[in-house]
Amino acid sequence: MKKIIFTLAILLTGIGSSFAQSNGLAKSIGVYVFPNDGQDAATQNNDESTCYKWAMDQTGYDPMNPPTVTANKVDTSPDGSAVVGSAKGAAAGAALGSIGGEMGKGAAAGAIIGGIRGRRQSKARDANQQQANNAAAANKSAAMAADYKKAFSTCLQAKGYTVN
Repeated sequence: MKKIIFTLAILLTGIGSSFAQSNGLAKSIGVYVFPNDGQDAATQNNDESTCYKWAMDQTGYDPMNPPTVTANKVDTSPDGSAVVGSAKGAAAGAALGSIGGEMGKGAAAGAIIGGIRGRRQSKARDANQQQANNAAAANKSAAMAADYKKAFSTCLQAKGYTVN
């Protein structure tokens, strides 16, 4: 039984080292590495680890624990759009109402419609701004990851690897 466990441990160690070479740090961050100078799996793993740390020091970015980039929140508190819309609507409604002799009713209806329109426009502007803020945060996160990959790749290339 001990002999079987020992043999199994040796086999798993061999499998683990070949697995590490094909699935090391580089592959986990989306970089493919080919050893040009005949580096073995242990050397490649060591070089990848060294370059991982170096790139992290250079960029301040850790791909295994990336920072959360949050989008700025849009202030959705009332901004007076509904009041401005109501005033414009009341003026238009009063003008139309005066033609038919119902200036007060026209102004009231115009104020309601204008207030609703003003609030909807405000909400649409807020939604568009939040979408732009979200896109900016996503772009910043992607730029940080790309910067890290560039530093990591540069380090490995300097150590004699082809990186893609």
